[in-house]
Amino acid sequence: MAQISVDKERIPRRKRNNILIRLFTQWDIQLMVLPALLLILVFSYIPMYGVLMAFQDYNLFGGMAESPWVGFKHFRMFFESPEFFNVMRNTIVISLLKFFIGFPAPVILALMLNEIRHMAFKRIVQTVSYLPHFLSWVIVAGFAMSLLSTDNGSINILLEKLNLIDEPVSFLSIPEYFWGILVTTGVWKEIGFASIVYLAAVAGIDPSMYEAADMDGASKLRQIFTITLPSIMPVVIIFMILAIGNLLTAGFEDILLLGVNPVLREVSDVIDTYVYRVGIQNSRFSYATAVGLFKAVISVGLLTMANFIARKSGNSLW
Repeated sequence: MAQISVDKERIPRRKRNNILIRLFTQWDIQLMVLPALLLILVFSYIPMYGVLMAFQDYNLFGGMAESPWVGFKHFRMFFESPEFFNVMRNTIVISLLKFFIGFPAPVILALMLNEIRHMAFKRIVQTVSYLPHFLSWVIVAGFAMSLLSTDNGSINILLEKLNLIDEPVSFLSIPEYFWGILVTTGVWKEIGFASIVYLAAVAGIDPSMYEAADMDGASKLRQIFTITLPSIMPVVIIFMILAIGNLLTAGFEDILLLGVNPVLREVSDVIDTYVYRVGIQNSRFSYATAVGLFKAVISVGLLTMANFIARKSGNSLW
């Protein structure tokens, strides 16, 4: 019995020694990871002490040490604010639209590109679809405004030529059109770059599976649903978990630039723009921190819930 207990005590020590040996033998790889870890530590973890401002009446000149503690005062102010319902509605609706339209779009593009056999045409499509990702939202928003302009805007000219409208329409001044414009520009900007991961996953599928399906008489559509989609599903699920965790991140730059017209505030004001407008521009730092912390807590809860559900299928982040 004594010998058995000694062996049990040695097992964790052996594991620790194995980990240390592996770290030592892989020192060059660990060294490559070190800058990323330092970046996360400096810009993500160290500033986290600033969330304490949410529970204080922060004084810019006195600092956090001399600012009085007020508990959940700023959280209550946000929940009781007349803008709370409108901000939360816009955030949730825009996030869901981006999720249900923007998330499957790169997957569909990757599946379509995988079926193209003309390599030159495939490369052209990939390059054209990737390029918008590298443009800033300032350029993309200016491009969208130019297209939708009432003065020689391409969209208005086209609609007039097709006799669908009698006079130019100011699309970016009509609240009913804003969500559609926002989601469309977002998908156009990111669909190509987001499809890279799914294309890489598709490229890793064993070609013999398609050959066997071909011999069995399976159509291309059938192969997509029986081979391609199930094979890339682990990657899709992981990115879906991350997307669900960001459901309260409806956007900031795109909404701020495209929704610059005050008429659109009713449908464009989301948590991030609200924090910027009310908290930062008005120097209400504690209030802005409280709203941001509320969003972060909900996002962590959504991420944990999505990961728990995904774990049932055997694919999860942890």
